[in-house]
Amino acid sequence: MIRVLVAGLGQMGQSHALAYHHSPEFEIVGLVNRSTPDLPDALTGYPLSGDFDEALAELKPDLVCVATYSDSHADYAVSAMKAGAHVFVEKPLATTVEDAKRVVDCASATGRKLVVGYILRHHPSWQRLIEEARDLGGPYVFRLNLNQQSSGPSWDVHKALMQTTSPIVDCGVHYVDVMCQITDAAPVEVRGMGLRLSDEIAPEMYNYGHFQVLFADGSVGWYEAGWGPMMSDTAFFVKDVVSPKGAVSIRMPETARSDDIDTHTMTSTLRVHRVGGKDEDLSMADEPGHQALCDREQSFVARAINEDIDLGRHMTDAVRSLAVCLAADESVRRGVAVKL
Repeated sequence: MIRVLVAGLGQMGQSHALAYHHSPEFEIVGLVNRSTPDLPDALTGYPLSGDFDEALAELKPDLVCVATYSDSHADYAVSAMKAGAHVFVEKPLATTVEDAKRVVDCASATGRKLVVGYILRHHPSWQRLIEEARDLGGPYVFRLNLNQQSSGPSWDVHKALMQTTSPIVDCGVHYVDVMCQITDAAPVEVRGMGLRLSDEIAPEMYNYGHFQVLFADGSVGWYEAGWGPMMSDTAFFVKDVVSPKGAVSIRMPETARSDDIDTHTMTSTLRVHRVGGKDEDLSMADEPGHQALCDREQSFVARAINEDIDLGRHMTDAVRSLAVCLAADESVRRGVAVKL
């Protein structure tokens, strides 16, 4: 059984903690949060600490789940691995490429497993989308977005996230990772734009952004993300991959809403369009919801530890997708294209 310490008890931290709680492969030895969180009944019986370093030293876990705000990811992950623990860290891996490389280097030096929270990698529908797109062959056009019309508590969460991370970085790493899995070509240039649409966030931050990424094989990608009560709920979820031979698209029901967390990962139907052929709709009606995906993700963590899975490509991909999104953020702020 893998003894796990969970740091950060926001939405994702609680979902991961519930995955550990319900799995026979894990034993939660402690929870860490700077403030007193509102926990579901299943998690209220575990020891709760406000000090990460103290809990790490006292509990000596086999695995640390880092689900805190992005600016602490790198330091917490490195501390955990140096203390002998494997690490699951929520995306983004860090807030700079240098810090992301520091975490990966620490995993290599210590021999600890490092799994980054790219939840779509464990989603059967997204796996199928990637498979179908690769079968069409490139070069590709990627059209991906995820806008969230957030208000009340969810807007508070987004404002807190934007103290350290813009929407195109926080969410963008998922979708750049998908792009990179479809085309094996290296990203070479990024062009970004952004706009601050609320006085409730810091003057230097923006809550809407989009970027274009160019790949060495000629593929081009577009990603868009916006957070806040002002965001439109129309066309908030666009997922298209186009190639010379056709396209693969996610088609959502008209009842889908941007403030439903399950909508962020669900696909409903995949439409495969082939030039000169008949369109094919693939039903994804039995796909897992958000909590079930977190369960799958942590099951992979257990297998990575118990079966000594080589995570070299996984870590390299995590750094690459982060580098693209951080370059997009730099492009937004400097107003210039950024070469990679």
